[in-house]
Amino acid sequence: MKRLLAFCLTLGMAGAAKADEQSTSPYATAADFAKYAMKLREQALLKVEPQVFVPTSSRPITPRYPWKTKVVTTVFWVGEQASGNNPVPNFRSSWDANWTGSYGGFDSPDPSARRNYIPVAFIPHLNPFYCALPYNDVTHGQFKPEAALIIPWFKQAYTGPGQSVCQHRWVAIRKGNRTCYAQWEDCGPFRTDHFQYVFGNERPKPNLNQGAGLDVSPAVRDYLGLAPTDVTDWQFVEWREVPPGPWRNYGDNNHFVTAHRQLEQQLAKQTAAAKK
Repeated sequence: MKRLLAFCLTLGMAGAAKADEQSTSPYATAADFAKYAMKLREQALLKVEPQVFVPTSSRPITPRYPWKTKVVTTVFWVGEQASGNNPVPNFRSSWDANWTGSYGGFDSPDPSARRNYIPVAFIPHLNPFYCALPYNDVTHGQFKPEAALIIPWFKQAYTGPGQSVCQHRWVAIRKGNRTCYAQWEDCGPFRTDHFQYVFGNERPKPNLNQGAGLDVSPAVRDYLGLAPTDVTDWQFVEWREVPPGPWRNYGDNNHFVTAHRQLEQQLAKQTAAAKK
C-alpha cells in the first residue's frame, strides 16, 4: 500500500516537471498535471480500500420508526380481572377471543409466582413479553378505512381481509439504559382508535391511568424494573432487528421460536434422507 502511494506521488511530481518543460502537453501547467496525478492516486486508493462514507453533520440518522418518548406506562396481564383502572377483563384480547387459553393460563403478575420472566405454574404458549397500544386495525372482521393508509407496513404484512397486521408486531421499550422487546398483542389502554398517536405525532389522550399510552406485561415490567405506573419510551422495530434476549425464548407467535422450529424440521428431514 505504501509503495502504491509513493508511486502515485512520484508520478505526480515527475509529470509536473515534464509539463513545465513541454508546452505541447495536454496539461498546460504543473498545477493541472498535479490535479491529474491526485486523481490517479484516488482511483488507486479506491481499488485497494473499501469506500467509507463519513457523515458531514453531527445530526443522528433518523430511525425508520421514531421513538415515542416519556409515555406513561402501566402493567396489564393475560387473565387480568376487570377493575376500576381496567374496565374490561383480559380473558380475551382485541385479536384473540380466547387469549387466556392461547397463552396457556393466567399470567400472574405476583413476583412470587414468576421465575425467569414466566409463570412458575406453566410454560406460556405465547411470548410472555407482550404489550398493548391504543389502536386496532380491524373492526367487525374488516380493516378500518384508514388502516391501509396509516400503517407503514400494511402492504408488506397483509395476508388477507380482516387479518390484523398489527398483532405480533415487535416493539422496543426503553427505561433508562435498559431496552426490552415485546410483541403487540392487545389494544389499549382504554382506546382502540388513536392512530394519530400510535403512528403519528400526537400524545396519548387523557385517561384514568394518568394519560397512559402503553400497557406492558409482567415480563417487561420485571426486565425493566418498572413500577405499576411508570414512564418509558417505545418504538416499532422489525423482527430481524430484535437482539438476543429472553423475549426470544417462548411463544407460538414468536418469530424466533417458529424460525428455530423450521430449522429443526429441515435438519431432521436432511438427517432422515441421509440415512436412507
